Amino acid sequence: MTWYEATARPAPHRPPLAGDLAADVCVVGGGYAGLSAALHCAQAGLKTVLLEAAAVGAGASGRNGGQIHSGQRQDQDWLEKRFGADEARRFWALAEEAKALVRRLIADHAIDCDLKDGLIHAAWKPREAPALEAHAAHMRAVYGYETTWLDRAETARWIASTRYHGAVFDPGGGHLHALSYARGLAAAAERAGAAIHEATRALAVAPAPGGAAVRTASGTVTAQHVILACDTWLGDLDPAAGARALPINSFIGVTAPLGEAAARALIPSGAAVADTKFAVDYYRVTADHRLLFGGGETYTARYPRDLKAFVARPIHRVFPQLKDVAIDYAWGGPVGVTISRMPHFGWNGPSILFAHGFSGQGVATATLAGQLLAEAARGTLERFDVFARVKHRAFPGGRLLRAPLLALGMAWYALKDRL
Repeated sequence: MTWYEATARPAPHRPPLAGDLAADVCVVGGGYAGLSAALHCAQAGLKTVLLEAAAVGAGASGRNGGQIHSGQRQDQDWLEKRFGADEARRFWALAEEAKALVRRLIADHAIDCDLKDGLIHAAWKPREAPALEAHAAHMRAVYGYETTWLDRAETARWIASTRYHGAVFDPGGGHLHALSYARGLAAAAERAGAAIHEATRALAVAPAPGGAAVRTASGTVTAQHVILACDTWLGDLDPAAGARALPINSFIGVTAPLGEAAARALIPSGAAVADTKFAVDYYRVTADHRLLFGGGETYTARYPRDLKAFVARPIHRVFPQLKDVAIDYAWGGPVGVTISRMPHFGWNGPSILFAHGFSGQGVATATLAGQLLAEAARGTLERFDVFARVKHRAFPGGRLLRAPLLALGMAWYALKDRL
């Protein structure tokens, strides 16, 4: 059991699909993107059915770090060089809207998910601090986005660790309880009129008269539009799109309760923290005064034998003062990443559309993706197309060699973090 499952707000039983249905929109996937899409479609008056293979939030949306980041997974400097200043501004505007959308949905639907503002982006290596400071200055000068630069001494006051060489405090970032947020979106979608069927795996999706059909073991949903929002499982339904993202196993550990004073001493501001490593450390203090820390990745299907020991290592690198504190929870699972680290949006014919590959930054981005998918299904493409215009390369190697090549490349970059 994850800490999220142990502490989440309860969820109702949602029966599997039984028989054949017709709908305006069929959404496949009960994570943030799919739930947001279902909510926005239902609010627009569309008959909406969502199919989830396991339970709402069973994938990455229910077990991630819960962090809300500003911008895209790639920073604005990279976007400007790759796409030009105008398109980079569109990406920035959508990223700002993504954060606002998360907060608006939480407020509008009274989602109890421990939302807290603030995120610290910390420099792991000395040479990364000047680049981080320069980027903050660029964001202030060009985009009018205000953050606070922290030198090494100030960073040590904001984070009780000597590991960092500077940091940026972003008041527009934040963090939340990942699973409670997902469950809150599901409840909001149902109140708006969407039907959610759990334990209903989509086996195939194909064009059908008037739209497309999703076949399951217990029935078929025929709809004008099908939205595929199943991230690392997209390749089972759309192999061509699925080849543009691959799963990386990310792991999280949660300590035993530290007590309010000791927990606050680790990160006095209460902000979330993410660092500059390729294999990012990301962590925060929870509402029940534990440290939730994501910092281990593997690039094959094999999980570590001793998962608690595996997740403890990065915790102790940053906070050696916690070496005698027990790890109460440890878990992991796949997160979809693309080569460019930008999400992959697109169509498979006129009635099937998808978004996936959120590359570890899905709390805000996937929530917005759901709204954009719903807009596209209703014929409004302008914002969806900002992401759909991004060209994505398939991972090399074909089905047999793709995963081993990924493991080799990722392991090299992870090694560089330690050098």
